[in-house]
Amino acid sequence: MTTGTPPRNRPSGARGSRLRRLLPLGVAAWVVLEIWLLTMVGSATGGFTVFLILLAGLVLGGVVIKSAGRRAFQNLTETIQRQQSGAVEAGEQRSQGNGLLMLAGLLLMIPGLISDALGLLLLVPPLRTAVSRYTERTLERKMSTAGEGTLGSAFQQARMHQPGGTVIQGEVIREDERPGGGSDDSGPRPPIMPG
Repeated sequence: MTTGTPPRNRPSGARGSRLRRLLPLGVAAWVVLEIWLLTMVGSATGGFTVFLILLAGLVLGGVVIKSAGRRAFQNLTETIQRQQSGAVEAGEQRSQGNGLLMLAGLLLMIPGLISDALGLLLLVPPLRTAVSRYTERTLERKMSTAGEGTLGSAFQQARMHQPGGTVIQGEVIREDERPGGGSDDSGPRPPIMPG
């Protein structure tokens, strides 16, 4: 027996299906544009220059990702040490995220001039802060409009709609956790399903 809310009926022009249809076209257009720009730059300056640009992007992206990872690990270590010493309570301090720096490094490592330009733009601190704030506001707005519930109920709903994902409401009773510690069956057992 499963419980929960029934699935919501999506309108015929659902956003997810439109995104699924347009995302591959957008990626294909981006790849074609990157190749076209590389050939244009290669014909104007030479193939060796394009090779050096791509190599510089790869090396700079690796350096950015390595430094952002090192900084994230250092922030994590400092936060854990402060929490253990009692200087800061858990969840009190917000650490500066390095996700956008890692994204910038990844964009620099991807071969292409457009991705390199986007990666270089994300390395500019004021722009990175603005993008971070915008992303945070958008995520908070989407989370506030989402249906209420906990992560556990969301997982249960996902299992109910998965083929073969039967959810049985119940309670596990271990013999070693029973009051009295004995394994005798003389007393009544609690009900499995409230009813």
